Amino acid sequence: MVRTYKRKTDRADRCNTAILELAAERVICHKESLRRVAKDYQISFMTLHRYCKNNKGARASPISAGYKQPRLIFSPTHEKLLVEYILKASKIYYGLTPKEVRAFAYEFAVSNIIKVPTNWTRTQMAGPDWFSCFMKRNPTLSLRTPEATSLSRATSFNRHNVGLFFNKLGEVLQRHKFQCHDIYNIDETGITTVQKPTRIVAGKGAKQVGAMTSGERGALVTLVTAISASGNTVPPMFVFPRVNFRDHFIRDGPPGCIGAAHQSGWMTGENFIIFMKHFVSVTRCTKDKPVLILLDNHDSHVSLELIDYCRDNGVVLVTFPPHCSHRLQPLDVSVYGPFKKYFNESCDSWLKNHPGKTMTIYDLPGIVASALPKATTMDNIQKGFKVTGIFPYNRDVFGDDEFLPADVTDRPEENPQDIPVVVEATELGNETKANNESPLQPTKVCIGYMIPTCEPPQDHPAPITKQASRI
Repeated sequence: MVRTYKRKTDRADRCNTAILELAAERVICHKESLRRVAKDYQISFMTLHRYCKNNKGARASPISAGYKQPRLIFSPTHEKLLVEYILKASKIYYGLTPKEVRAFAYEFAVSNIIKVPTNWTRTQMAGPDWFSCFMKRNPTLSLRTPEATSLSRATSFNRHNVGLFFNKLGEVLQRHKFQCHDIYNIDETGITTVQKPTRIVAGKGAKQVGAMTSGERGALVTLVTAISASGNTVPPMFVFPRVNFRDHFIRDGPPGCIGAAHQSGWMTGENFIIFMKHFVSVTRCTKDKPVLILLDNHDSHVSLELIDYCRDNGVVLVTFPPHCSHRLQPLDVSVYGPFKKYFNESCDSWLKNHPGKTMTIYDLPGIVASALPKATTMDNIQKGFKVTGIFPYNRDVFGDDEFLPADVTDRPEENPQDIPVVVEATELGNETKANNESPLQPTKVCIGYMIPTCEPPQDHPAPITKQASRI
């Protein structure tokens, strides 16, 4: 195959035009032996022979040396356009697979009337050899495994929502003069008794390789933790899927951790208040020494009881915009990803050290105690706050490329006649008057836009129950 071919020698790299000119001068002008000169310069005898033969007469263009570059299907300009399109598609979360790139390359060549090999026409796509060489010629491209991102996350993370968040965050930082050790982020993540096995060494060519897990479906335990912009952490809390909590549930957990219970194992408003009391006791915040907490707007995080408790204990709450925590929340950006990896590795080690034993929810705190410190390092935490622009405060941390996925849902610009207007009911007999319409032109009122119509005026104006506005 062409894509697996490797050169057998490096003579073409040593045989450049400058060396051939020196050797040809000795052969043509000084009448030296071809074989002796070729041996002295360590080049091929036949290459020197052809070069001397072609250079004896006058030529319009110089003779090239070494291996010739294979014929390319696309010119550098066309190939640059291909690369730009592929990169743009990946940035808006609609990236192309290798097969789609090959099909698109064939369509691009046909539309530009570029001659292509016959196998391209037969299969209606470029060949695998072309794709391999195309990737090698363009080091800016690589095969990546994309992270699944919901449409709501992709469209909600736009410049308007992010700008509103940073405006509010800037006002809070300016008002209270918070330092790095006063800024915290709180969030939950789920852990189960069935881990995702890590990669292992096995026999080559085996059709199936297995790894031991505790069961087919695991029980969920919610883990809540808090980190500060200075790199410190607050001992976590576990929410177990039980009706009542017992102290022995967290006997092997991280030092200072606490626990709670709920039938589903999910976070609730009552349990989150328990964690907030634990947070206040650890950080010792007061009204004279307040702290800032950044968290998402989950139902359990916003309640009247929680807001009153935070106000009484000097806690300032700022929530992220909906569906934007994957880019704005430091825990999601730099901590929970490594934590899941270390947690799976610790689960694998636990099963190997306890062969034949089933992992239960009461074993999870001990596993978290070994995995969480590896992820909540000072470097990881500080980088999470930095890349999200929270601390140091940087509202311009996100470039235009980060907002490209939201562009696919942008509405087109409105026509001048579609501009929403405010409609007023007046005592003008049969007419309805608008602030940008002639009182003599009959109109029809709808909730959204003012739509001109040719219907005759009614005997009485239609009652307007709602001010016209954009939907």
